[in-house]
Amino acid sequence: MTNPMKDIEENSNAIFIIGSNTSEQHPVFGYKIRRAVMQRGVKLIVADPRRISITDFATLHLQHKPGTDIALVNGIAHIILENNWEDEQFIAERCEEFEDYAESLNKYTPEFVSKITEVSITDLKEAAEILAKNSPMAVLWAMGITQHTTGVMNVFSLANLQMLLGNMGKPGGGCNPLRGQNNVQGACDMGALVNVFPGYQKVVDEKVREKFNSAWKLGNSNGKNGDSLFGELPGKTVTEMTSGALSGDVRGLYIIGENPVMSDPDSNHVRKAFTECEFMVLQEIFPSETSKFADVLLPSVTFAEKTGSFTNTERRIQPISPAIKGKGNALPDWKITSMLANKIIDIEGKNISGLHSGWNYESPNEIMEEISSLAPIYGGVNYSRIRSDEELHWPILSEEHPGTPILHVGEFSRGKGKFHLCEQIDAEEMPTEDYPLILTTGRVLYHWHGAEMTRRVQGLVDIYPESLVEINPADAEKLGILENDKIKVTSRRGEMIAKAFVTDRVSAGVIFGNFHYPGEQNVNNLTIAALDPTAKIPEFKVCAIKVEKISLD
Repeated sequence: MTNPMKDIEENSNAIFIIGSNTSEQHPVFGYKIRRAVMQRGVKLIVADPRRISITDFATLHLQHKPGTDIALVNGIAHIILENNWEDEQFIAERCEEFEDYAESLNKYTPEFVSKITEVSITDLKEAAEILAKNSPMAVLWAMGITQHTTGVMNVFSLANLQMLLGNMGKPGGGCNPLRGQNNVQGACDMGALVNVFPGYQKVVDEKVREKFNSAWKLGNSNGKNGDSLFGELPGKTVTEMTSGALSGDVRGLYIIGENPVMSDPDSNHVRKAFTECEFMVLQEIFPSETSKFADVLLPSVTFAEKTGSFTNTERRIQPISPAIKGKGNALPDWKITSMLANKIIDIEGKNISGLHSGWNYESPNEIMEEISSLAPIYGGVNYSRIRSDEELHWPILSEEHPGTPILHVGEFSRGKGKFHLCEQIDAEEMPTEDYPLILTTGRVLYHWHGAEMTRRVQGLVDIYPESLVEINPADAEKLGILENDKIKVTSRRGEMIAKAFVTDRVSAGVIFGNFHYPGEQNVNNLTIAALDPTAKIPEFKVCAIKVEKISLD
């Protein structure tokens, strides 16, 4: 997020939520937004294919078709330009390539956009006026924007909108992606991405590689036959590694705290790939669906048994301390990985752990010292500051630096903000006569992700005991489906068996399913592993399906 939650709650005059079920998946922030609406009269617009609970507090709900986000945002921008509501001074002083962007919007007339999105022309015009006339305005999104084959372009279109209205680098504004899991921001900060080292330093930059070569004592920058010690640059994403395990390009997998059999697209493909994989290590807190495929299980402690820090969605670094003592042989993840690394032996039988003196960590504090020395955005971070009363939002460039709650104040990190040309493109798989409905996926309030923890809490299971599929009353009537009927949902990749939840939360032609329950109840039996060409994120949010009632006879 470019702006902290507190700033948005206190300073935004309008909030645009798109592709985020905020009150159910980020309930604390959802509460803050509802409070801002009720106490300060903030104008809230929610764009979502489902009538999620936070729409009850919205001035306007734009219920657009899944996969039409670019058309919707471009259409709103078109109306803003037609009415001269853009921030001309901000664009002139802080942006570039505006003219090409403005020209690209010419075809996104209200009539054109309404036909694509199924949002009325009246609602499109009202949304544009609210967003333009209630500055500062904050945009919030989550995986409903990113989990598409056009995910990167979806994000660019929202950045375009905020630059168009001059909402960047100021209190109450900004582009604010809500991260999908606890500490996923921190994981990305630490280089858990295919194209960057810690601190978002690009792996293709030779100077950056040399810096890490030197710090980690890897020796020469090239291995045998001139191959980089860092391997293929950039590396493979999770979805690509799974396919690689099936093809033989990837022979071994080391999985930490993840359950791909539940949470990755096209579960049948994942299971087949893991069956074929030569060797798999799983580091986890509970036996999971993925553990059935593992050759070695390494027991790690839970969040409540760890010392260290998390970095949350607003870039705020937070301390964590053990609330309970770990059981049995379970150890912190960093300790297990360090022990494993120190046992790695090269192909000549010589122990190479000595080449990397850093594997002999004594504590998370020591690890943070290394992070601070190598990742400039964490340059001023240490345990003393983390455990103080300071609110530390990176970048924190030195021990004297106060941190950066709001990004891009005065200037963008690249200098001038660049307007990108974003065109509406259909999802990889659209409805056909054989598969006439659109499936979109997500989570529900009572469970989390693969639900390895929440399905072990009886109170939550009592409230939401099994997988439900949301289907519009018109579609249900057409198919002869009643509330709680057992139904089969089928895609080109697999099928899901669940109970029907007949509701107008979804539009006609759209159904919604979740991936909290294993086996035949998992919606990821249906989803497609089509990837965004840049970020390589799978298209969880759109695929073509058919639905039929299962007879009890």
